[in-house]
Amino acid sequence: MSLLVVGTLAYDTVETVTERRVEVLGGSATYFALGASRFAPVSLVGVVGEDFKPGDIDLLKRAGVDTSGVEFARGETFRWAGRYEGDWNKRVTLSTHLNVLATFDPKIPAARRASRFLFLANASPEVQLKALGQVDRPAFTMIDTMNLWIENARDGLGEVLRKVDAIVLNDEEARMLTGERNLIRAAAAVLGLGPRYVVLKKGEHGAFVMGSDVHFAVPAYPVELVVDPTGAGDCFAGGFMGYLASVGRHDPAALRKAMLYGTVTASFCVQSFSVGALQNLTRVEIDGRYDELLQIVTV
Repeated sequence: MSLLVVGTLAYDTVETVTERRVEVLGGSATYFALGASRFAPVSLVGVVGEDFKPGDIDLLKRAGVDTSGVEFARGETFRWAGRYEGDWNKRVTLSTHLNVLATFDPKIPAARRASRFLFLANASPEVQLKALGQVDRPAFTMIDTMNLWIENARDGLGEVLRKVDAIVLNDEEARMLTGERNLIRAAAAVLGLGPRYVVLKKGEHGAFVMGSDVHFAVPAYPVELVVDPTGAGDCFAGGFMGYLASVGRHDPAALRKAMLYGTVTASFCVQSFSVGALQNLTRVEIDGRYDELLQIVTV
């Protein structure tokens, strides 16, 4: 079934303890779309500047991503720079330049307004609400958010949460949103804000999904060498939503499988800088790791 993502395309500068990469392709929608496209057709809505490289649009198209919803605006593309120091779960943001993203007004192409599965990637609640209002009765909608919106746009975020089926958060965001230190209590408190499901990411410690009809935890896929974790959470969401769209269901059994597929999709992402490991990724490779992870979690 049809899958739509609304989010950012960006150029990132990433530092780790061993290497630094400058102006590499990034952005929440980019990572999500490349991960999801291995499961189902995906359409992307976002904005880029005049400096966005044609080759990067071609990269998305070669992966089967519909880029007709990407707006080219006057100005520069969104930029982000960050540094990882030893602990891959923690990063320091060095700079953020919104550029054309500062005035982003999402416009869903008419042909994509009937999309059945919708992912609203990390953006202001105002942008998420505008996008949500342009899609006709999606079957399943998930959002992502971040500390900035939890701190400075809580009312708007609350309005979004009352209108969507699920939210994906990391542990820090869940605690900030709810004031609960225990993650199970935090997840339960998030459910009380409106969504039917909460997916909580715990980095190298895995993830779990919680709702009235499902409570399922999955460990991280064991990766021997992590190169760059940037975008892993978006790839997780891509694998998760991509699988649901591929089967056209979001019942508890499908959600459990989606958690496994999200986890293994993210495991490929961390093995290179930027989208290097995603460009030629195949469903066969993903299914191979899925089977391995299934053996790990099955008694």
